[in-house]
Amino acid sequence: MLDYTAPSTVEEAIRILAEAPGTAKVLSGGTDLLVQLRSGRTKPDLIVDIKKIPGMSGIRERDGAFVIGAATPGAVIGECEALKRVWPGVVEAANLIGSTQVQGRASLAGNLCNASPAADSVPALIAARATCVVVGANGRREVPVESIPTGPGRTSLKPGEFIVEFHLPKRPARSADAYLRFIPRTEMDIAVVGAGVSVTLDPGGACTDARVVLGAVAPTAILVPDAAAALIGHTLDETVLAALDQAARRACKPIDDKRGTIEYRTKVAGVMARRAAVIAHERAGVRR
Repeated sequence: MLDYTAPSTVEEAIRILAEAPGTAKVLSGGTDLLVQLRSGRTKPDLIVDIKKIPGMSGIRERDGAFVIGAATPGAVIGECEALKRVWPGVVEAANLIGSTQVQGRASLAGNLCNASPAADSVPALIAARATCVVVGANGRREVPVESIPTGPGRTSLKPGEFIVEFHLPKRPARSADAYLRFIPRTEMDIAVVGAGVSVTLDPGGACTDARVVLGAVAPTAILVPDAAAALIGHTLDETVLAALDQAARRACKPIDDKRGTIEYRTKVAGVMARRAAVIAHERAGVRR
């Protein structure tokens, strides 16, 4: 028998999860969880819906930084003009999760905790140095997004823990990000490769800070320091892009499957990283 509850406070949700006698699943958006329930892939005893908790959905700006509630739908994220101006790559990644209908429910927390290597929002969040606030019976902690997924379908969350919000830091001037993915179809498909790039430029256009993250080419999304190093200290030219391309390829540890071979995914990772870097640089050049 499957039970359902929708607590109205974080404290109530923590208590319910701590006292649950069987397997409990937290529902923030539900677009992955409901599919898994229908297919029989997961069979929890209890669903804890956190959407009715105040603050769990919505976007707040604090001195140039942003707080995004864990259950905020992608459609709401896509409509936030202030967030789009500062973190366009995060928004475009979140808005690639599913269809228009799915966007009304799909959340960043669900996309992250589903722990798919091909999750679209995760590379962009990692590139943005996003952190998430995790709560549970042992208290509250703030951790980098990249520390949550540990492998396909697995996370570092302890039993009874769940995410309540995401934090995106304040950006320096001349900073921007971009996210791109490659899919076989024009839309509504899972990324064969995803690439998130965030950069900060000096007044002359040289890169002073960068983060490059790849998705769908390893068991989790991967931060690629060598790719960032190829950008930092340079203006963008073909030599720099070639070095970025090669660094991205070297970091890949993909699998062969029906959607792409190891060789294909590796090559596309370099291409996507290059293209995302170009877009991020162009955006940063006009940002003040």
